[in-house]
Amino acid sequence: MGAIMGIEIKPSDLYYKYRRNKALRDEPKFTGKPDPNLYDREDLYDVIPMLGAVMDELGSNDANVLHRLEELAGDEMPQFINRREEVFDFLISVMSDMLGNPGTRDD
Repeated sequence: MGAIMGIEIKPSDLYYKYRRNKALRDEPKFTGKPDPNLYDREDLYDVIPMLGAVMDELGSNDANVLHRLEELAGDEMPQFINRREEVFDFLISVMSDMLGNPGTRDD
């Protein structure tokens, strides 16, 4: 048996609309750290696995948390954060602080 994802995010759950980079649709997506591959914050096929992993790590299925993560990942995250594992760490760190969770587990 494979790992079971705790949350499934559909495009309709997202606040923003993303382009669908069909050329890269079948490329491996983020499933956890380590993952030094570049993250495309505009590509639906990169955004959904990342947000799902962050939501799982946070133990949340709250739409407000999801939409806040979208804002963080799309607009507020510095451009120099561009590798998937860095994006994951950034989103976990900032969102944990916002939710009042002191720290996260280290992998």
